[in-house]
Order: sequence, then structure tokens, then C-alpha cells
Amino acid sequence: MGRLFCVIPCYNEQEVLPETSSRIRDKLLDLISKNKIDSDSRIVFVNDGSKDATWDIITDLHHKDPVFQGINLSRNMGHQNALLAGLMTVKDSCDCAISLDADLQDDIEAIEAMIDKFNEGVDVVYGVRSKRTTDTFFKRFTAEGFYKVMNSLGANTVYNHADYRLMSRRALLGLAEFGEVNLFLRGIVPMVGYKSDVVYYERAERFAGESKYPLKKMLSFAVEGITSLSTKPIKLITGLGIFIFLVSIAVFIYSLIRYFNNQTVPGWTTTVLSVWFIGGLMMISLGVIGEYIGKIYLETKNRPRFIIESYLSDDSEQKK
Repeated sequence: MGRLFCVIPCYNEQEVLPETSSRIRDKLLDLISKNKIDSDSRIVFVNDGSKDATWDIITDLHHKDPVFQGINLSRNMGHQNALLAGLMTVKDSCDCAISLDADLQDDIEAIEAMIDKFNEGVDVVYGVRSKRTTDTFFKRFTAEGFYKVMNSLGANTVYNHADYRLMSRRALLGLAEFGEVNLFLRGIVPMVGYKSDVVYYERAERFAGESKYPLKKMLSFAVEGITSLSTKPIKLITGLGIFIFLVSIAVFIYSLIRYFNNQTVPGWTTTVLSVWFIGGLMMISLGVIGEYIGKIYLETKNRPRFIIESYLSDDSEQKK
């Protein structure tokens, strides 16, 4: 048994918060009644610079029931930074923390199974989708391709796992040792190590509000993850460059043979295609290298990953 903190990043979630807070509170009370977690376990909402009434709702929930806590970031920092802000804020107060999204597409019934594994000595428990029947074909195809591409390019992630996971206090302390400005927690958490396991669940449809991860953002997220965790794309470019160099030598030798045998024919199409191919390859290569240079630029600045404006804690004080 231990003290559990549920950390929930929120961005413009005023439509889902009343229902979400009620469901998770009931789940915590159920676990407390079963003596699986301590009675002083908490639910922590992290407001990631929402433009609607999200923070007002969080503040009201806290004033009505101390089981709810709130962290208000100074501005929108992005989902990964908001999640990290919550985990790092509670790491010294909890025995374990579970991160999940505010829309409750992740089945909260899996929380009990995660707690059971934690009580058995597991430090990191990943919530993994058992199937994707609620997704459209396009969403399912792109999501599954996302994990396959990520892993093939060296960003080792847990297949069909997002950010629904349990981490023990020592796993959180291990996570705190990672100082990357460019965050991709799905790839960083497995690097922490310690004993891990998975819990399978079925993901539901969002009951209100809009998805915060459209296709454009998912593609950006994939690029962020790959370039933050792996140098394999640069190695692939190097290999491709060597291959094209060898092909060019072969073409050069072939051209010389044709020239000395008086078999040369002006090839406008071949020349144009070659120029466009090499030019396009160079632009792609420069773009990939530029992504890494941009990451280095941001890392060297060492900017804060999040700034907490206020924290509604057990004593109802706002810590600046």
C-alpha cells in the first residue's frame, strides 16, 4: 500500500473536467476502501496554459475537496512538459504516480491492476492498448505505423503505449536525472530502467471536447521523438550517400566505356532526372541535419522546461 498521485495534464478541458474529476475520485475512493492505496492519495490536474475555464474549474474542485490538487503553469508549455511538471512536483510526496489524459479515453479500471503490480514490486507499469477497434482505419494505420517507424529508427518505445503509466518514486527520481529540453517521455521512461510490466486495456472514445493530437501534431510528435532519442536518421543518410557515390562511380565507368566505343547519345531526360534526384536528396539530408542542429541549439540554451505559476496543495496555499 502507498500514496498514489494521479497526474493529469489539461489544455482547454472545461468540457470534460467535471465528469473526469468525478470518475477518478470515485476510483480512488474505491481503491482506498480496498486498502490498496493510502487515504491521503491525490488527483493532480496540471493546467497547461488553457484559454478557457479549465483553471477556474480546477480551483473550485480543490476548494470543495482536498483530494484534488492543481498546478498552474505560467503559459502553454506543451503536453510533455506539462506532464513532466506534474510528475516532478509530486515525486517527493508520493509512493507512486499514474499519468493519464483528461479525456479518460484510457480506461481508469486499469489503475487497480497497475497498483497491484506496483504492490508486487514493479517500478514502471505501462498501460497498453489491447486493440484499436474504436479508431478509424486511417487513425489505426497511422498510429501503428508511428510505433513501428519510431522503433525502427532507434526511438525505443512500448508498442501501443501512450502516456498512461505508473511510476514508483524511485523511477520518478530516475526520470528527474534526465535533463533534456526536447522531451519525449515515451522514449525516455524506458531508459530509466528498473522492473517494468504492462497492463492491457481497451481505449474508449472521447466523451466530450476535441482531440489534442490531430495528424499534423502526431507527425510533429514523431519527428520530435526520433530526433530527440536517436541519431539513426543521420546514419541512414550517410549510408545512402555512400551508396549513391558507389553508383555514380559505376555510371562514370559505364559512360567512359560508351564514350570510347562511340556509343554516346545525348540524354537530356537522364541528366534532368539525375539533377532533380540528387538535389532533392541533398535538401532532405540538409533538413534532417538541420533538425539535429536545432535540437542542439535548444539544448545548449538550457531553457526551463516548465514554470509553475501556482500550486494548490493540501494546505490550500498557492506556492509561487
